[in-house]
Amino acid sequence: MPTLEQYIDTRLAHGRTYFSREEALDALDSSEIALTAAITRLIKKRRLAKPRHGFYLILRPEDQIAGAPDPARWIAPLAKYLGLNYRISLLRAAAFHGSSHQAAMVFQVIIPRQVRNFEIGRHRLEFVYQSPTAFQQVNRKDWLDTLKSDAGYAQVAGIELTLLDCARYFHRAAGINGVAQITKDLGVQADPHRLAQIAAYYENSCVRRLGYLLERAGHGCQAEALLPFAAKAKSAILLDPSAKPLVESLADEYENDPRWKLSINEPVEVDF
Repeated sequence: MPTLEQYIDTRLAHGRTYFSREEALDALDSSEIALTAAITRLIKKRRLAKPRHGFYLILRPEDQIAGAPDPARWIAPLAKYLGLNYRISLLRAAAFHGSSHQAAMVFQVIIPRQVRNFEIGRHRLEFVYQSPTAFQQVNRKDWLDTLKSDAGYAQVAGIELTLLDCARYFHRAAGINGVAQITKDLGVQADPHRLAQIAAYYENSCVRRLGYLLERAGHGCQAEALLPFAAKAKSAILLDPSAKPLVESLADEYENDPRWKLSINEPVEVDF
């Protein structure tokens, strides 16, 4: 029977840069104790990395400096191992679609289950929870795009879904100004009809927030597609509910945008 090192070399030769504990046990006919010892030894030698218990990454020489390959290369098999559907979104999706201002220092994945964030090497993975019902409604193939790497393909939110995710989880997307920048960069590429279709599954408040930012960025067609959602709103909300005034009485001085039924409690600034 092959050794663990021979097994991972064979995996690499076939373009597989990962394996599960169960797969290794089947292939090596090894005992649990012997396999654990061999895996531990190769992790110390920086030939393997462990993003999750029972799931291992095979490190090529060029991956060893960063401590792990780009998560885009292994998020799909990890999600399959965990029994989860997923989509890459927020800052990483914005960068993928061309929002050049987004450095995407964190790899953000939206999933329908609570999973702890973790760091591996220089990479930080953040799992953002969306309720299973809402996730199933919007995580459709025709609303997703494909991120290709040398190890295969990964699901990434399409332009419209990325914009709505950023408006919904704006505190994870560099705040309201970060979302404003993404909206400016990507809004012109959004299909207005598809944007309105997907918006029907999001909270009215985040749709209004996105509509306001699209309008400010000069993306009139896309903004107009979201205006019917603002018309349904009964009262104004804060543009940025996380921003609190230093003096409570100043809250009455906020500029109101009657078109989007928003209280503009935070100045919006973007780079041109």
